Amino acid sequence: MQKIGASILVVEDDDSVRASLAQVFTMLGHSVRSAANGLAALVEIRREIPNILLSDLNMPVMSGYELLSIVRRRFPAIRVVAMSGAFPDGPIPYGVVADGYYQKGGGVATLLKVMGTLPLERPKAPAPIWIQRDGSGVPGGDFVIVACPDCFRTFPRAVNSAAGLMVDTSCDFCQSWIVYAIVEPFGLPVAPSFEATARFASPRVGSAQLDN
Repeated sequence: MQKIGASILVVEDDDSVRASLAQVFTMLGHSVRSAANGLAALVEIRREIPNILLSDLNMPVMSGYELLSIVRRRFPAIRVVAMSGAFPDGPIPYGVVADGYYQKGGGVATLLKVMGTLPLERPKAPAPIWIQRDGSGVPGGDFVIVACPDCFRTFPRAVNSAAGLMVDTSCDFCQSWIVYAIVEPFGLPVAPSFEATARFASPRVGSAQLDN
């Protein structure tokens, strides 16, 4: 784990386990918050994005499986460690979206070893999909046709920003988070370049809010 104190969010439905983990990381000099389930964790993440998420997989209200899937798509910069007593010690269980895995009961030393193998940082945002402005037709202005890379369905989105700006939205069908950049049809002048914009921008610059 990084030497400088990290911001860690511990997600665990067992009160005693959650308190113990929070105490361990606090003693090690890290800033620690905790949540009892995936839904509560998302509330905490929206308040402040942690560096590391340590989450149980089997929890009520919203499971760790669901939480980790949402976090990877919506907050890709967060490094994630999944933990469970349902799988043996070893590689990350199949289908679990995490950077590391800790088997419950393995001890503090084992957990710290897993945390120490995490990448120093994850990509702050997925590469955008470049979409050509399609024209007029949606009330209020131009539009683009977005093709979801997950479910492959298409849907329109009104264009409210200049070409080249990165925009995000969610798929009308599967709710996947999609980041795209608008380009003008070939032969037409293009607004300030995506490179110039993205160098100083977060994934949400150029976008108001998620459409869902």
